[in-house]
Amino acid sequence: MKKMRPWKIILSVTMILSLLSACGSQGNGNANAPSTPKEETTNSATDSATAPDPLGKYPETVTVTEILGYNPPEDPRTPSGITPEQNAYLKDLKEMMNIEVKYKWTVPSAQFEQKFSLAMASGDLPDVIEVDQKNYEKLKKQDMLADLTDAYAQYASPALKAYMDSDGGFAMKTFSADGKQLGIPAFEDPFLSTQLLWIRQDWLNNLGLQAPKTIDELEKVAQAFTHNDPDQNGKNDTYGIAMQKNLFFWGFDVRGFFNGFGAYPSVGDKQSAWIKGGDDKLLPGLIQPEVKTALGKLQAWYKDGIIDKEFALKDENKAVEDLTAGKVGISYGEWWYPNWPLNSSVDKDQKADWIAIQLPGIDGPAKSLVPKIRSNKIFVVNKKMKNPEAAIKMLNFYIEVGNKKYKDKNKAADGYVYNWFNPRIANPVDIDTIYREVNKALDANQTEITINDANYKTVADTFKATKDFLAGDTSNATKGVNWGQYYSRAAKDGGWGLTRQIKENQQFVYNEFYGLPTPTVVEKGGQLDKLMQESFTKIIMGGSLDDFDKFVDSWKALGGNEIIDEVNEWYSTEATK
Repeated sequence: MKKMRPWKIILSVTMILSLLSACGSQGNGNANAPSTPKEETTNSATDSATAPDPLGKYPETVTVTEILGYNPPEDPRTPSGITPEQNAYLKDLKEMMNIEVKYKWTVPSAQFEQKFSLAMASGDLPDVIEVDQKNYEKLKKQDMLADLTDAYAQYASPALKAYMDSDGGFAMKTFSADGKQLGIPAFEDPFLSTQLLWIRQDWLNNLGLQAPKTIDELEKVAQAFTHNDPDQNGKNDTYGIAMQKNLFFWGFDVRGFFNGFGAYPSVGDKQSAWIKGGDDKLLPGLIQPEVKTALGKLQAWYKDGIIDKEFALKDENKAVEDLTAGKVGISYGEWWYPNWPLNSSVDKDQKADWIAIQLPGIDGPAKSLVPKIRSNKIFVVNKKMKNPEAAIKMLNFYIEVGNKKYKDKNKAADGYVYNWFNPRIANPVDIDTIYREVNKALDANQTEITINDANYKTVADTFKATKDFLAGDTSNATKGVNWGQYYSRAAKDGGWGLTRQIKENQQFVYNEFYGLPTPTVVEKGGQLDKLMQESFTKIIMGGSLDDFDKFVDSWKALGGNEIIDEVNEWYSTEATK
């Protein structure tokens, strides 16, 4: 019998994983974790007489260094001025496990990549690091990663192991080499990457317009949002569509716009996408003719003022400022926008009514590009770290505090900022678990959530916010906060609800390449991405559209042809077709 290759198995199991609806019970194994952790007898990883406690407290403080690229807290109830060093999760980690996190540096996420590149070049790395696949490959090649095999085997909690085993353990295997576990991957439902269009329904109503289904209809709406005073304040102070300088990123970018033209250049996070050609070969979506057509439309919209004239100078945070300030009424993006930043838009303008619709396309609603596997976040440990098991215990900690017994503690208003805490891994299907459990409770007219595992906090928080929003109750949180949790996770026409419909109706196109970065991508990917970014930006801002053809020639000559060969070698030998 032919042996299946790891990526084939990962793909098969991950796709099954995204369809399963019975994963809400994952993590039950941690339900009996002690409320008062037992103290470790030593600071070493191994005690042959007693199995280590995954939540045990070190007798002496273990200091763990990290670095962090961070965005503003998603929840506006978070205390103003709080810094990553003041994140309350770190205080609890110290109390529970006697692990103290010290940041070597923290920067806004837009500055992280450049800062991290310098750190890698100088070898000045912290103990625990979040990396993408390219940087994982670089650090592995440089032999800078600790072997986590024993630490994971001895210290991973039952809940963490349940998450890692939910795909048969093959994602873990992917980030191992020569029998050594070199990284702990955070993998998720790939449909979390589905692109939607977020648009202000109240502005549509003010102008007597319908939500667009085609690119032509979207253009008319965006023109009206730009020129016809959609907020009715008597000022010429709005524009149509949000955009930032990073064209293919994690948010507020234009992946969805290109998908509307049947163009699939990227899956985001500066990763190129690959589509099927006519000869059983994969083609780089970035250099296909549909991309040129879409660039021509962006150029026209830039000239008309539909997109921000200063987009090339703005990062994602500046784009967010325009959305929350009521300057722009349309943005491409994923399911989570209501949770941040559209919740702040609703709080600043009680009339703001954001809705999600399927991507407008040439002849009607268009298909979104989605990856076959979503796993571009891997936690690794510096080979020089004295206590590598501390990284595993920190993963245990974050999962543990999701249990019901902590429900009254870890709140944003008390300084708990979940997305600043690393390393953290969630249930791979946590959003669908929330959607199913909350809607099940609503349908049964329950007053409380009955689930009792590590998913409790996320499910209960959304259920509470949903009930409060539907009742108009703002005694615990603002309207925007309640709406944001409800409309991102639980509403049947909201972010995840619409994403589910798109998946069920097969309104998506897969990125066909799901292997690790090829050698040429690792070596030259940054250079090629810079070439794309500069070339496309110049075209949008008025350069010749024919410069796209020059870009294609340069991209191929500077490494693209080698990447095409490497990807297709992988496709012919490794891929599931």
